Amino acid sequence: MSRIGSRPIDVPSGVTVNISPDNVVEVKGPKGTLTQAIDQNMKITLEDNQLVINRSDDKKRTRANHGLSHSLVTNMVEGVTNGYQKKLEIVGTGYRAAKNGNKLALTLGFSHPLELEAPEGITVEVPDANHITISGIDKQKVGAYAAYIRKFREPEPYKGKGIKYVDEHIRRKVGKTGK
Repeated sequence: MSRIGSRPIDVPSGVTVNISPDNVVEVKGPKGTLTQAIDQNMKITLEDNQLVINRSDDKKRTRANHGLSHSLVTNMVEGVTNGYQKKLEIVGTGYRAAKNGNKLALTLGFSHPLELEAPEGITVEVPDANHITISGIDKQKVGAYAAYIRKFREPEPYKGKGIKYVDEHIRRKVGKTGK
């Protein structure tokens, strides 16, 4: 039995969950609405403000998707109540971020500044020139957009220059030594 999949999911007040017969889960909350199709071998029931996910058989694929289905639904409930947030830090001389209207302008040492438009449902804030805050209700979109921004200038191990997550630790290397 899956340890994660067998746990019930608490549904807080103010959140409504609709489960269609073809296993499409729709979660509505104060921050918005999310929908996700769940594997057909899972049976999702709502009882006493708790969601319970059970699997129909013990095949390998079904067992593998049990915990995944639980995590997807849990992330949806958490997203519509509190939302998700990723914080990036820009390290390096001349590297900076700015917000021009609804676009994020990054100066990262290229010959031109990068102008990135945030996907739908994602909010980008720039509190100062060296920090970026990405927030939204969909955990997958927030993480993917943060990784997309980080990919333009990943932190290098010698000086630590680049875009990194605020809580990320960069393993440093020693440089060349003279004779």
